[in-house]
Amino acid sequence: MDRNSLNSDLLQAGNQDRVNHWRNIGAFWWLGLCNNFAYVVMLSAAHDILKQQETNTLPIPPSPSPPDNSSSSNSSGRYDCNPTSTAAVLLADILPTLLIKLSAPFFIHAVPYGFRVLVCIVTATASFLLVSFSTSVWMSIMGVIFASVSSGLGELSFLSLTVYFNRAVLSGWGSGTGGAGVGGALLYSGLTQAGLTPQVTLLCMLLVPVVMAISYYFLLVFPPSFPQWSSGEAGPSVSGGGSSQEHRPLVDEDEEEEQEARALSEGTDLKSTGALNFTEKLVILKGLIRFIVPLAVVYFAEYFINQGLLELLFFPESSLSHAEQYRWYQSMYQIGVLVSRSSLFCMKIRWVGVLSALQCVNAVLLTLAVYYQFLPAVWVVLIIVFYEGLLGGAAYVNTYYYISTETGDREREFSMAAASVGDSLGISISGATALPLHHYFCSL
Repeated sequence: MDRNSLNSDLLQAGNQDRVNHWRNIGAFWWLGLCNNFAYVVMLSAAHDILKQQETNTLPIPPSPSPPDNSSSSNSSGRYDCNPTSTAAVLLADILPTLLIKLSAPFFIHAVPYGFRVLVCIVTATASFLLVSFSTSVWMSIMGVIFASVSSGLGELSFLSLTVYFNRAVLSGWGSGTGGAGVGGALLYSGLTQAGLTPQVTLLCMLLVPVVMAISYYFLLVFPPSFPQWSSGEAGPSVSGGGSSQEHRPLVDEDEEEEQEARALSEGTDLKSTGALNFTEKLVILKGLIRFIVPLAVVYFAEYFINQGLLELLFFPESSLSHAEQYRWYQSMYQIGVLVSRSSLFCMKIRWVGVLSALQCVNAVLLTLAVYYQFLPAVWVVLIIVFYEGLLGGAAYVNTYYYISTETGDREREFSMAAASVGDSLGISISGATALPLHHYFCSL
């Protein structure tokens, strides 16, 4: 009887562990979606944000209906240009994130996760409100900056948070961030295409911060020793593979042995316990360069395309207006990102450098296409942009997966946060490069 009771308890505990496992994956999926949602929407709305300030109207008028696309031109040159490039919105959307990711890994451990997420929720809400009710370009840019703060702090924090759970939550996070791209871009494009003004569309998206709060504070099942509202650090037994040491897969023991051997061969003198000091963090950061650089190159190339070239790839003979073409470019890119960021469930790609090279080929191809105008129709650009999204999404999830498997328990939390600077660095450089490129093409 006692044995049967024990078996029943073990079976019930096992079932509860499986429920919690999938519940946490689902929670990270929603957190990934909500965290990137405002960021994506601001980029999808970039053309409308700038058009709003150009015409000094509020709310932003719906996109003009075809067929008279040529009448919407904002310049007398070869290209239908806004006075300000959408790269200006990109820079406002990424520079605060970059600053956070460069500095926060060295001190953010002192701020409890619960407070970090609360800041993300407040700033995301503020971003939608500011851009929606904007009456000047600077008010719009300030709203975009709030979205950037929310996204940057959230990504850094949630990637670090994954080390307290089973590594499978990385798949949920990656897929959710891809879902944010598709959901944000398609929802914005679809609602504005249906006749809603961009102002009303942005106000509808205030639901997103609410979902983030529910996902984090109510859906996640935290380990008992997790420091939710305090800055105390949990022991190494809850980091890396799961909520407790006994639930971690046996393969992790081999990984840890390899990590120890690697540290000895590289002469790395890291303590086995205790908080990382500044010098140790610099040593770890140096080792992360092999992950950060390829990720930065991928994101430089794709955002050079997205915010530097796509607004110049305008086809007047299409049934879609210029603003509509731009929105659907962004939507198709995000669909590619969703597909590839969800691929970690079934496949993994070790050589992110190959993805970087292929993304650079895309950037060169589309730069030539803008200058020589040899692409025949919108659908060709949509295919290229979808492929571009596949490359970018695959680079993102595989980079963080291999960081999580190739770093030890003690440095994993810092490594996940510090490596997140790679994509933001590449995006920032692309924005700075795209601005003069925009001015050059629009002067032709």
